Amino acid sequence: MNWKYSQPVSIYFGNGALGELSQRIAERGYQRGVLITTTHFLKNGTAKKLLSNSENHLINSFTGFSQNPDVSEVDGCAQLLRKEKADFIVALGGGSVMDGAKAASAMALTGNSIKTYYGSQIPVPEEHLPVIAVPTTAGTGSEVTSVAVLTNREKGTKAPMSSNSFYPECAVIDHRLTWSMSPYLTACTGIDVLSHAIEGYWSKGHQPICDALAIHAAKLVFENLRVAYKDGTNVTAREKMSEASVIAGLAFGLPKTTSSHACSFPLTNLYGIPHGEACGLTLDFFIQINGKKDVRTQELSKILGFKNSEEMAMEVKNLKKELGLRMDLKDKNLTKKEKNQLIALSHYPNLCNNPVEITDRVLRKLYDYLCGEWQ
Repeated sequence: MNWKYSQPVSIYFGNGALGELSQRIAERGYQRGVLITTTHFLKNGTAKKLLSNSENHLINSFTGFSQNPDVSEVDGCAQLLRKEKADFIVALGGGSVMDGAKAASAMALTGNSIKTYYGSQIPVPEEHLPVIAVPTTAGTGSEVTSVAVLTNREKGTKAPMSSNSFYPECAVIDHRLTWSMSPYLTACTGIDVLSHAIEGYWSKGHQPICDALAIHAAKLVFENLRVAYKDGTNVTAREKMSEASVIAGLAFGLPKTTSSHACSFPLTNLYGIPHGEACGLTLDFFIQINGKKDVRTQELSKILGFKNSEEMAMEVKNLKKELGLRMDLKDKNLTKKEKNQLIALSHYPNLCNNPVEITDRVLRKLYDYLCGEWQ
């Protein structure tokens, strides 16, 4: 087996890590930065505190990214970065903010629209503004990956983009920023972490270092997500879920995601199901499908303390139920035509990373199952 591991993002993790942000800026010699965040963090004072404590190095802010960042929003952010002659970015938020910031960091130096590269084979230029990623959820792992998931609402598409220029310069992870997450957001982002870990392990692109990271992250989720969901003030559970999130990001960053993520994009795009919840919706199904033929899926279930993959799938199903996450699509009353559309749109490239071939026949079983028409 031949493999290569590289991880260019410097990681600063811990209680109080946010308080050292000015040090991270100073030691890199940055001068003119833009804070990319959400109105939530402007209103609760977190953004204002960062701006005032940045020793005048953060000169403006941008809050224009929606929950599923659109290509037009990326272009708008890039325009502001050029106007301000920014030489770095601080991205404070969840996956949407970080993904949008990473894409804008490259466009700011090209003068081009992200539409030039989105959905095309044209590579994104390597040159980009450095990004300091500060995650506020325990979920996407975007702070350590080269992936940005973007939407083009005009064309009705949502898809991931990957480029070396999307790697942040560093990640500053302070679990205290996740304490304000609602139980529902905790559940959505947490099940996304579990999907990252499991899919990273069974991906065709797996390799030993990412395997070890995936196992570590998955164990942390099974041990801590219920607690974080039920008691958001539990400091240990919050810290361990933040740890699981960044470790899972490292686990799937090179192997890439697989079936559950491929199916999540049309579920989010067509039916507005939040990304993490959409990933979790199909995760137990694919554990069962892969577990029938894939030795590594069977192996993972035993490493994580389950008798077999069927038992792991059942645990994921029970976990989703306890977290109040969507269990099916019965309320959507999907027609045959709509299911056919879902099947067609599930063929994202990462579906090919799945260890077992996912054919249209398998996808039909999946969507029939979620609609209560197949047991």
